[in-house]
Amino acid sequence: MRNQTFQKRKMLVVFCCAVLMILGLMGRLIYLMVFEAEYYQRQAEDLHERERPIKAARGEILDRNGTVLAANRTVCTVSVIHSQITDPESVIRSLSEILEMEEAVVRARVEKNSSMERIRSNVDQKTGEKIRALSLDGVKVDEDFKRYYPFQELASKVLGFTGGDNQGIIGLEVKYEAYLKGKDGKILTMTDARGIELEGVAEDRAEPVTGNTLRISLDYKIQTYAQQMAEKIMEEKQAEKVGILMMDPDNGEILAMVNVPEFNLNDPFTLNVGEEASSEEERQEALNQMWRNGCINDTYEPGSTFKIITASACLEEGVVDLEDSFQCPGYRQVEDRKIRCHKVGGHGAETFADGIRNSCNPVFIDIGLRLGSERFFDYFRKFGLMELTGVDLPGEAGTIMHKEENVGLVELATMSFGQSFQITPIQLAATVSALINGGERVTPHFGMEILDTQGKTVKKFSYPKGRRILSRETSAKMRALLESVVAEGSGKNAYVEGYRIGGKTATSQTLPRSAGKYISSFLGFAPADDPDILALCVIYDPQGIYYGGTIAAPVIGDIFKNILPYLGIEKQ
Repeated sequence: MRNQTFQKRKMLVVFCCAVLMILGLMGRLIYLMVFEAEYYQRQAEDLHERERPIKAARGEILDRNGTVLAANRTVCTVSVIHSQITDPESVIRSLSEILEMEEAVVRARVEKNSSMERIRSNVDQKTGEKIRALSLDGVKVDEDFKRYYPFQELASKVLGFTGGDNQGIIGLEVKYEAYLKGKDGKILTMTDARGIELEGVAEDRAEPVTGNTLRISLDYKIQTYAQQMAEKIMEEKQAEKVGILMMDPDNGEILAMVNVPEFNLNDPFTLNVGEEASSEEERQEALNQMWRNGCINDTYEPGSTFKIITASACLEEGVVDLEDSFQCPGYRQVEDRKIRCHKVGGHGAETFADGIRNSCNPVFIDIGLRLGSERFFDYFRKFGLMELTGVDLPGEAGTIMHKEENVGLVELATMSFGQSFQITPIQLAATVSALINGGERVTPHFGMEILDTQGKTVKKFSYPKGRRILSRETSAKMRALLESVVAEGSGKNAYVEGYRIGGKTATSQTLPRSAGKYISSFLGFAPADDPDILALCVIYDPQGIYYGGTIAAPVIGDIFKNILPYLGIEKQ
């Protein structure tokens, strides 16, 4: 009796446990089917769906008049799906032959057990069609886009280029990446448990969205002519490099920025000068140098073009007047240093206006010492020379200047005529623009507006004038003085008949001074009374005659002669 009671209890316990287990399983099943249904549906879809990207076309880059400077070409990306390959040897043999790749490289990628393996991207369309026509199981040929630059070397260090993934690497391509890049699409196909695509099941496509178009201030025709002139003078003078920068001094729009030697944007990883590097590190360094935009990335001693800035500060402060008298014996003794003028015998008696026309170092030493180091640095900062210009290109370099407390009379004397410190060409151009436009600082720039694929404006960039750094009266005096430099002074080789042109020449010696290397330059603007364009030419290490007034001024004169009529500036 006792034994039967025990057996009944035992069966009851087992029964209750079984019921609890069944209820628990039913509850879990209900939870999964009701509350987790979406999650497991997504998991199942992910297991049976295969996704292939569709690359979006990158937005174009246009010059100010609509000329296409950067576009796209349709190319192909060849990939393999390991699980779908039925004849691997045929695939390896065909792809290595058509794509001209080593068989071992193709084999390693074909035999790699991955969902999808890329064999090669940026394959030209004709080759892609040839592979597609073979109908090889497991081989996919998808359309892609490759950046194409119709003018190859034109403005290469301004435009920049893209990498294998079509992302901007340098220049405007990377600066405006957020606007230029599109949104990739995708192709979704259904597969079985083995990863093989199911026949008769339609593909789902999410179409790509093309990037927006960037319109810039650069003028294709002006850039082309300026680049031709830079290449001509570089060859004639066997110079290391030449930079030409042209901008509107009133609003900061850059019309041309040349840095020769330029490089081929459609082949940016091939060195354009010298021998091939002996190591990968040397090759990368050589490429980095080739890609550098000297107008914004490199500093130099501006030499006598900086006298524009010294003169502006001294006139504004009232330490000098146009008719003040000076004596130039060919040098000026400052403490224990004899600092020479470029004219060995000296200019003799001259006024301040004569000193600018003659580019006389002793005159500028005198007025620099009158101004004093404290006020010199005050104006240096006021004119914006210790700040970046804000140009819309990556990698702008800053000014290299003495610490104020370390500046003695000798340092102040040499700084007054543009030596013993360094600035970028873009900084010099932007600062002088302000000194001749009435006294207001401007931001040099390329970006003008963003357009959608229909040509409708999406965004306009604005660059309002900055702070006033010089009075209108002093600015007018500087325009008149610099016009006289071209009309009857050291800049006469930039004169163009019928036009009022202002400017300043410069010849500076590079460090170390013992190397005997020079930088020749000329900064000019027109019309002199109301400037519409400012141009700067810098020639690095010219051979033979190296004076800025002799070799750089004619370059700007020739450019002005050809582009002033194009800009609608009439002869006076």
